[in-house]
Amino acid sequence: MTSSRNVEFIILVALLNAITAMSIDTMLPAVGAIANDLGVADPNHRQFIITAFFGGMTFGTLIFGPLSDSIGRKPAIYAGILIYIVGSFLCFGATGFSAMLIGRFIAGFGAASPRIVSMALVRDGLAGSSMARVMSFVMTVFMIVPIIAPSIGQVVLLAFNWRVIFAGLLAMTLIAGIWFAWRQEETLPKDKRRPFSISALYRAGVESCRHPVTMGYTLASGFIFAALIGYLGTSQQIFAELYQQGPLFAFWFALFASAIAIAMILNGRFVMKIGMRRITKYAIRLSLIVSLLMLVAVYFTNGLPPLPLLGLYCFVIFFCNGLMFGNYNALALEPMGHIAGMASSVSGFLYSMMSFAGGSLIGQAFNGTVTPLVIGFGGFGFLAMLSTEWAEARRPRLL
Repeated sequence: MTSSRNVEFIILVALLNAITAMSIDTMLPAVGAIANDLGVADPNHRQFIITAFFGGMTFGTLIFGPLSDSIGRKPAIYAGILIYIVGSFLCFGATGFSAMLIGRFIAGFGAASPRIVSMALVRDGLAGSSMARVMSFVMTVFMIVPIIAPSIGQVVLLAFNWRVIFAGLLAMTLIAGIWFAWRQEETLPKDKRRPFSISALYRAGVESCRHPVTMGYTLASGFIFAALIGYLGTSQQIFAELYQQGPLFAFWFALFASAIAIAMILNGRFVMKIGMRRITKYAIRLSLIVSLLMLVAVYFTNGLPPLPLLGLYCFVIFFCNGLMFGNYNALALEPMGHIAGMASSVSGFLYSMMSFAGGSLIGQAFNGTVTPLVIGFGGFGFLAMLSTEWAEARRPRLL
């Protein structure tokens, strides 16, 4: 692959990955306006605009990985993009909240394909240091998007209305799809494809669930992501409305996203020296300590601590999460090298289901204070720690 072609490939893969982040993060400043326009009575129900997308992604994660092994990478991405476009058109033209949620679920299901299958494109075409280099650039873009996306949504909302956000997402996805179809070759030859097998997926699920290390770290991922989804669902209510930040909501979101980016950069530099297990062990304990301290502050401020204190707390929490996200996933798949693709789909489905349910629980508990969010971060963090300790306690028996 020539240098210019390599750069184009990196940008294309990054763009395919950015569809998911843009579909979530540009929407955050607009959920209140959408709920008002569509006549949503319960303020907490606006959170379903975010969680419905995650729900669709959960099922797409299980399907599109194995499907791309069967029909090829390009057809699987075409199918996902088409489904995403259908869902986003439903959202763009929605006149009722039910239609909006159906559209978001469909769009989330479709978005799972370019996110998952694009990683297979990288794995098919590159190896070793070349693959690591491409993935580092892709992850850099993936970290930048959550920092800037809410600001884009906020600007669009101030200048136009929320439907223009969906129009922008549709335009971005069409550009990515056309570019992909025109310039990207199929990376999985027909002779290397495997028939789509529900039974093989089931066997991979059983093996993954029976292995304590894989199951323990999958559960931990689910608990950590549950708290994250709880935050995403309530962030607009907390910062834009409860603390009356309005247009500054995008600033706070970018600040916390940058904490994750910093943590991932540092993790990449030090993980080989310190090790994934030690890094995640320190990170989860730090997050529990700050959550316990924050619970005390929340108690003495009737659930409304000063905004700078809440901002500092969230920054530390997301920094810790940034140290756990990738490492937990890698540790979960470590024993599953012989069925990595299937195990990745199963693990992703399991922790997505957990995070979807747990995050919805946190979101619907919102009561005009930050208490449910802090309890969610602390409680699910504690469960994540128990899960990893359980997994590590059983690791020596497997050696």
